[in-house]
Amino acid sequence: MIHHGGCKRAATTNWREPKLNEEDPVVDMDNHDLQHPRTRSYKWLIRVAAYIVFLLSGQSAATLLGRLYYDKGGNSKWMATFVQSAGFPILIPLLIFFSPMFSKSTKSTRTQSPTKPKLSSLAFVYLTFGLLLTGDNLMYSYASLLAVHSDSDTTKISRAKYVIGFLCTLGASATYSLYLSLVQLSFEKVIKRETFSAVLDMQIYTSFVATCSCVVGLFASGEWRKLGDEMKVYEEGRVSYLMTLIWTALTWQISSVGLLGLIFEVSSLFSNVISTLALPVVPILAVIFFHDKMDGIKVMAMILAIWGFISYIYQHYLDDAKSRKDETNVTEVAGGTTEMC
Repeated sequence: MIHHGGCKRAATTNWREPKLNEEDPVVDMDNHDLQHPRTRSYKWLIRVAAYIVFLLSGQSAATLLGRLYYDKGGNSKWMATFVQSAGFPILIPLLIFFSPMFSKSTKSTRTQSPTKPKLSSLAFVYLTFGLLLTGDNLMYSYASLLAVHSDSDTTKISRAKYVIGFLCTLGASATYSLYLSLVQLSFEKVIKRETFSAVLDMQIYTSFVATCSCVVGLFASGEWRKLGDEMKVYEEGRVSYLMTLIWTALTWQISSVGLLGLIFEVSSLFSNVISTLALPVVPILAVIFFHDKMDGIKVMAMILAIWGFISYIYQHYLDDAKSRKDETNVTEVAGGTTEMC
């Protein structure tokens, strides 16, 4: 979790690192085994790297598949919203595998897992995040739909819809940032479990609520009546229509696991920065697969995304160097005081 005492690096960048106290062993809460601090540090780095790969690859693939859905005839914003959360069942086997019942070791250690949170608290957290995620995904889907239609030669978008699309884009970005911050806060204040199963719980139950909300929206809006015709007129055929939706759902789940994993292991800020790093990747892939033109706006967006990522890493490097220097000075002062005594 975030260190609150004496370390300016953590307070400035919310960077969360594993405890590296050479004197005390560290307990892995997933298998209750004592581990050397250096071993845990390496495992932490591997986990963070894996989550980054999940987030970047999943988000890039899901964005391109969503673009394919709209380009080939898809037109349902509620269906596009539905697939962003409906793939959660693929995570259930992982949740069962990492559950305490399947833990291979039951050895007792001096470090015990914290008290489980109340069921009512967890239900409130998952329900709130599910509804928040539904609203964010809906705004994202609507903005993407208008963006695709604005590039079409046959479809004209009114000024009012442009304004709505712009507001949806801003709203989705703001809601997304709020969601990341609240998820990190819930991990620290409510869930309080340092396990991968906690990440899976958050993703599965939140996605379940979001999926149920999308089903309600799909039927309430009447878009479900048009899905049969949408499948028939889909340019690549019915099988391609279904496979596009299925793979979009799966890739969004991969992306979400990476997102939550980075929030859990590092911070919501770092997770957001890595998510932003996918922005330069998508236009390049779109040029390759959709033969898009690389215009000045896309190039500028890529430069800003890369610049933001490099700035974050550089600032963390400066804060880390200053923190190490301060710790060294404190150690030297403490050593000098001991000698004088």
